Amino acid sequence: MLTQENTGLIIVDVQGKLARIVHESEKMISNLEKLIRGCQILSLPIIYLEQNPNGLGNTVLELKQLLENQKAIEKYTFNAFENDEFKNAVLKTKRKQWLICGIEAHICVYQTAMGLLENNFEVEIVTDCTSSRSKNSIDLALQKMQQKGISLTNVEMCLYELVKDSRNENFRAILGLIK
Repeated sequence: MLTQENTGLIIVDVQGKLARIVHESEKMISNLEKLIRGCQILSLPIIYLEQNPNGLGNTVLELKQLLENQKAIEKYTFNAFENDEFKNAVLKTKRKQWLICGIEAHICVYQTAMGLLENNFEVEIVTDCTSSRSKNSIDLALQKMQQKGISLTNVEMCLYELVKDSRNENFRAILGLIK
C-alpha cells in the first residue's frame, strides 16, 4: 500500500507537440492535472522530467503552471535514473515508493520505472496519466512492466489509497478533485 510519508510522484516528458499527439492526450493531461493537485494537497514530492527540451519542447503549459515553483530536470537518457540530477533528487526525498506517469509508456516511462525498480524502489504506474503514440505500445509497456513486478494504479485509486480515511483532513479536497 502507498503511504503519504513514503510516496512521491515522477512525471516523465509530457512535452511539446508529442504530448498533444499521444493516445487520448487531452484526457491524459486532464488526469495529470488532478494527480498533481492531489499530490500537492498531500504534500508529496513531485519530480518532473523533460527529454531533450531543445528538441521536443517544454512541459505543456497546463502542467507547467501547476509546477511553477519547480524546475524540470533535463535529461537525454531514456532511463532517467541514469541522470545524476534525477537520481540525486529521488534519493534526497528519502521516499521508497514512486508513482510514475507521462510519455511515452514504452520508452522513457518504461525505462525510468525499470531503473527505479532495479535500485530497490517500489514503482506504480498511474495508467490514466500515461500514454504513447499508439495504444498497442501502451498495452505492451504496461504488460511488460507488470511482468517485471511493477504495479498499476490510476488517479482515483492512488489518491484514495494515500488518504486512507474519510476523516483525513485532506479527504474533502481530494474528493473535490475526483468528482
